[in-house]
Amino acid sequence: MEALALRCLFPGFVGTTPPEWVRRRAAQGLGGIVLFGRNVETDAQVTRLTAALHTERPELVVAIDEEGGDVTRLEAKTGSSYPGNLALGVAADPSLTTAVASALGGRLAGLGIDLNLAPVADVNTNPLNPVIGVRSFGSDPRAVAQHTAAWITGMQGAGVAACAKHFPGHGDTSVDSHLALPVAGEDPHVRALDPFRAAIDSGVRAIMSAHIAVPTIDEGPATLSSKLMTGLLRDELGFQGVAVTDGLEMRGLAEHHGLGDRAVLALAAGCDGLCVGGGLCDEGVVDEIVAAITAAVERGRLTEGRLAEAATRVGALASPFKEKQIADRRDGDEIGLEAARRAIRADGAVRVGGDVAVIRFEPPASIAAGDVPWGAATALARRGVRVVETVTEVAGKDLVIVVRDLHRQPENRLQVDALLSRRPDAVVVEMGVPVCRPQAAKAYIATHGSARVCADAAAELMTG
Repeated sequence: MEALALRCLFPGFVGTTPPEWVRRRAAQGLGGIVLFGRNVETDAQVTRLTAALHTERPELVVAIDEEGGDVTRLEAKTGSSYPGNLALGVAADPSLTTAVASALGGRLAGLGIDLNLAPVADVNTNPLNPVIGVRSFGSDPRAVAQHTAAWITGMQGAGVAACAKHFPGHGDTSVDSHLALPVAGEDPHVRALDPFRAAIDSGVRAIMSAHIAVPTIDEGPATLSSKLMTGLLRDELGFQGVAVTDGLEMRGLAEHHGLGDRAVLALAAGCDGLCVGGGLCDEGVVDEIVAAITAAVERGRLTEGRLAEAATRVGALASPFKEKQIADRRDGDEIGLEAARRAIRADGAVRVGGDVAVIRFEPPASIAAGDVPWGAATALARRGVRVVETVTEVAGKDLVIVVRDLHRQPENRLQVDALLSRRPDAVVVEMGVPVCRPQAAKAYIATHGSARVCADAAAELMTG
């Protein structure tokens, strides 16, 4: 029972080399490891890390959240070389989406990554959604389905398993599941399931659950609901791959169950891979979950057959790609910048001169994205513009106001409006979802994401 339980776990760890307990657990049969930004320094270091893990057990699945755009682990220090989903949705070319995912997948494969916990397949139907936003391909379910399938085709064609998330759809919510349990206001059959059907038709290897309540189907969190993870995902949609949980330590699950109990309930509901380690990342977490699963089988709360089924699915997750030889492609910057350019939308006199003041208005922190650099100042400086970043030195300089998801920030909106009343010539650059253009903004650029390449594309436009 302990061996089967261990096979279902995807923990994380701290550091840029695998600690002793990770190597030991990998050798004992650990199912997978999830890498975070804290595990990444350089490509060469990541390659050594994954090689060390696979040396302990070649079948171990090394996973990472590398969506591109606002959510990047490999480029958390600089910002991503690839635009995110909303930019690709705005570019409206599924073949471009496939090319971007293929380039990203080629890089991941070259680094020894087996599973990418992407793409986001959520339809962003609620503009106030605090955690999806630009991570979604858009609000049209048919277009989101098209791009989801295209992205999966590119990623898996490059030799890395993809994982569509967050089932059955996190887009129609107004709460971040990292912080509390969101409630979906609409039956997922109306719109949210279309991209997941497309993902399944595309042969996606994994689907990640959402820690959300879907009252039209079940009152509890989807991750712990057999009606959703078995009845809907398996029986109705016909998915035969690996169902992976979102992080078990997230507060969307934590209100009513202990960590071990969450793992047991997720397995019983139909989940196979149990992700934990964004915050809880030591061996004690693994011990606690393995002990809880073993006890649940002994007491009849979880059947041995269900546990064995989950372990078998995880064991086969990356096997089709293990022997696939993929070159470590380096065309990411080129295809990424091309896609970012095609996603730019601009209106008014957006050109600036050689002296520019850049004022950036910070949005609320995103746990999903983490602390990744964003904005336009560095991109403008790289193009030879003399940049200052203080509101006290704007006289005699062109002014660029940079925002991200301004529609969710009433205080920032007031400050931006006040600044535009004094400087109506300012260029407003929106790097989030562009649904709140200030009325006084005569010059406006929407990048549809805050990736480094999105900033570069905006800087190109402003400097000609």
